[in-house]
Amino acid sequence: MAFYTSPAVLEHLNKIGAVERKNIDLLEKTRALMIHMHVPKTFWSHGVLSIAYLINWLPSRILHFKSPLEVLQKQPSNLSHLQVFGCICFVHIQTSHRDKLDPRAAKCVFLGYSATQKGYKCYHPPSKKLFISRDV
Repeated sequence: MAFYTSPAVLEHLNKIGAVERKNIDLLEKTRALMIHMHVPKTFWSHGVLSIAYLINWLPSRILHFKSPLEVLQKQPSNLSHLQVFGCICFVHIQTSHRDKLDPRAAKCVFLGYSATQKGYKCYHPPSKKLFISRDV
């Protein structure tokens, strides 16, 4: 925290706008998350999107400990769908895509939340494919 309290840094932060400070905040949180979970740099965009998603869902002191979505929707947020970024997860394989003796799930890495549909983004390292699935 000494970095933020030095006079030169505080002067610089006052010169740049709120948007730049938010960008710095997003990138610092993404860097910490990816280093902690040992996620390769190639997935940095998924990390930034996940951090932005979490910021919108988690309570904020400025909003009197309510989340931005809770303020907009005027109802309490349900956080039960949140997952740990970079953790191992198992994606269910539909019966139409497997045989009787094939595995029912594929081991993947959780990379975030889909912006276009209700589901989770999961990366399958052996096939190098990104899946969006609700069955995780």
